[in-house]
Amino acid sequence: MILDGKCPTGPIEQTWDKHRFDLKLVNPANKRKYSVIVVGTGLAGGAAAASLGELGYNVQAFCYQDSPRRAHSIAAQGGINAAKAYPNDGDSIYRLFYDTIKGGDFRAREADVWRLAQVSNNIIDQCVAQGIPFARDYAGYLDNRSFGGAQVSRTFYARGQTGQQLLLGAYSALSRQIKAGTVKMYNRREMLDLVVVDGVARGITVRNLVTGALESYAADAVCLCTGGYVNVFYLSTNAMGCSVTANWKAHKKGALFANPCYTQIHPTCIPQAGDYQSKLTLMSESLRNDGRCWAPKKKGDTRPPNQIPEEDRDYYLERKYPSFGNLAPRDIASRAAKEQCDEGRGVGPGGRGVYLDFADSIKRLSEDTIRERYGNLFEMYEKITDENAYKSPMRIYPAPHYSMGGLWVDYNLMSNVPGLFVLGEANFSVHGANRLGASALMQGLADGYFVIPYTIGGYLATVKPGQVKEDHAEFKKSMEDVNKDVNKLLSINGKRTVTDFMRELGTMMWENCGMARTKESLEANIKKIPALREEFWKNVKVSGSGADLNQQLENAGRTADFLEFGELLCRDALHRNESCGGHFRSEYQYDDGEAKRDDVNYCYVGAWEFKGVGVEPELHKEPLKFENVHLAVRSYK
Repeated sequence: MILDGKCPTGPIEQTWDKHRFDLKLVNPANKRKYSVIVVGTGLAGGAAAASLGELGYNVQAFCYQDSPRRAHSIAAQGGINAAKAYPNDGDSIYRLFYDTIKGGDFRAREADVWRLAQVSNNIIDQCVAQGIPFARDYAGYLDNRSFGGAQVSRTFYARGQTGQQLLLGAYSALSRQIKAGTVKMYNRREMLDLVVVDGVARGITVRNLVTGALESYAADAVCLCTGGYVNVFYLSTNAMGCSVTANWKAHKKGALFANPCYTQIHPTCIPQAGDYQSKLTLMSESLRNDGRCWAPKKKGDTRPPNQIPEEDRDYYLERKYPSFGNLAPRDIASRAAKEQCDEGRGVGPGGRGVYLDFADSIKRLSEDTIRERYGNLFEMYEKITDENAYKSPMRIYPAPHYSMGGLWVDYNLMSNVPGLFVLGEANFSVHGANRLGASALMQGLADGYFVIPYTIGGYLATVKPGQVKEDHAEFKKSMEDVNKDVNKLLSINGKRTVTDFMRELGTMMWENCGMARTKESLEANIKKIPALREEFWKNVKVSGSGADLNQQLENAGRTADFLEFGELLCRDALHRNESCGGHFRSEYQYDDGEAKRDDVNYCYVGAWEFKGVGVEPELHKEPLKFENVHLAVRSYK
């Protein structure tokens, strides 16, 4: 099967405008006849539910948290990109488009990325209108700062809590529609199955996490906005509740999973402190605007950082990438930090860390200026490490952070399953093999506010509303299947905890499929994961019942899905005999250690079809064409 992304043709500057005009419309009086399910209420889901409700559709929104305000989008720190060119430093929509294509190592669709860059300016206008407290300069204009992979300042920010402020804006828009009655909010529900009728997505089965009851909901279209899957590594910057479950259930019902091996390792995180830590903490990439990354030049140098003189310090990013310096893209900066530690020049416990030093910036700008820009990040760092980063450098180390892979979607954000739309981090769409900083918030809000309101209308205009209800046989079958899985987990009564299994899987994934992968390490995982999965279904201990609040049961279901998904991730990494972006195969690198891409054989989206648990999936390809940005070796030197 050769996949068709349905990308519009013609001059790229006109593609989105022309495509919008060509889409069929649903007239305002008919919109209220249609119902749409939105799963997830982060930036993509919250914006989508609010926008679709505002248009007049009947929206049912679901989140597993107690409030949409607690979606993981709240954790984003550094900022959101847009091509406003306020600093007058050479930015443009085309440059944002080019930087994003290049940053993704030429593994994203041109048309999708152009649309993202084009609507980025609308996002800022929308958010300012909502009252988002973006930073402003002395004259009162919106301020910008730089991020990795760009030589212009295009990132809008609200100190180190940009995601929180943007989410509150989306939540306010969503709350207005809840009050108006166009959106019905279902909190504390976890999607456990996608209901497909005659090949078309028609609804979902969820578990009420408070009462334990299973519930069915039907609609004319389903939007998955459920985030990423990097908790497959166990320790990551993601909230512990983030999982692959919603996407995986859709995948098992026919939705293709694209590029699962593209996972982002963030270079600026607080190093792991112990074997029984539950998650890792992100320190925003924005800190690299004013912080300088360095490691001691001498192996095993255990002197306190302030006692190591300049001549004994290696500012390795500035040395290796003089054009971009400390603002090299995330995948490159992560591998560079790992390189220092592998050479025995790491700092802190176990030598797993490098320094992020603000001494020069504090001397140049003053401590008050640094505090104004990043104060909450410094406070968070001190609470976790008991170290004052104004007086001594931060210790940082790379950590799993973001998923560039996700369910395959076409230009309309619809998966290969008709009626199933996928937004934000849950789809594979715009980041390629690596995400540039400050583009995840951009993608989530672009999809929710400015793409799905048009494209879902084009689909619904071809569908008769209300054809399938919750009394359909497929809903009953879905409920039975979910109930069977729940009872099976509760009946095993083994001797190992869910966390024990998840930690073992995560360690296996990080060591063999993390920042670097090899043919041997991936084959080892593909052999070990099925054995671990078999033991899980024989020896996991899930106490309590399914008839009430039971977080052990929730985590067991998510772990079961990760134990299946982890194998797919490794298979995808094994088949791609090249290095690109976040996918670094140690066998494929240049003499200087840079990633060696193979455009002749792997310039495509790899989308996998589920064939059964333990059965090798089938690979489908969507060729990538580059007509506006020429394929080239990605260099930041």
